[in-house]
Amino acid sequence: MALMVGQLKVDSVDRAEVLRYLGHRGQEVTPELETRLAESVARCLEVARPRACLRAFDVAERTVSETGVPELRLAECALRLEGTSIAEHLAGAVAVGVMAVTLGVGVDQELRRLSLTDPLGQVLFDAAATAAIERAADAAEALLVADAAARGLYTNWRFSPGYGDLPLSCQPTLLAALDAQRRLGVTLTPSLLMVPTKSVTAVVGYFEVPQKGARPGCSACNLRDWCTLRRAGTPCTGGAKE
Repeated sequence: MALMVGQLKVDSVDRAEVLRYLGHRGQEVTPELETRLAESVARCLEVARPRACLRAFDVAERTVSETGVPELRLAECALRLEGTSIAEHLAGAVAVGVMAVTLGVGVDQELRRLSLTDPLGQVLFDAAATAAIERAADAAEALLVADAAARGLYTNWRFSPGYGDLPLSCQPTLLAALDAQRRLGVTLTPSLLMVPTKSVTAVVGYFEVPQKGARPGCSACNLRDWCTLRRAGTPCTGGAKE
């Protein structure tokens, strides 16, 4: 897969997901709060500019470091993925899809404005933006799934730096492999957190055989809104249309 850069269509978020990011545990949601929540979601979708960089790299080498940590090196870039958890996640993969996704600076600007004028609004907007960036990541992941299928390959799910023992220290080389600073405006703080803050990086394994349990049926899959395979009647699980 050649480097792909483009806008992502995210025109809705799941209300339940926004409530989950707010820490909702079944408490009553008052009409006033419901209204504020809907306003925050609408404002987030208005100012967000979801964009992504994606590219698939062949697996070049699997090694073990001097300290006994598994390492996976990708071809044509400097990215090394280190750790037992990512080694297990990509065991048997022949290629790896790499993605960087952001909602853009407008979301951060709105969060800063709300922090000065409307603390509750800031909390609600932040939860809406978190749900929105995950939706954008789903849209980007669906593109990697389609790319793998075009090669006759199958995928598992996205895995981000910071999950398991995959260190955040891989963020600079991951972003550099996608030229994400220039193409998306995504940079890193000294502590390796991304700016804009509502940004996601992740990798997805490409495999020669379907991965058991990698995805639910089409009706429950979080990628279904963007999945070209589902619309074509050829699910990524390798079976008949679900």
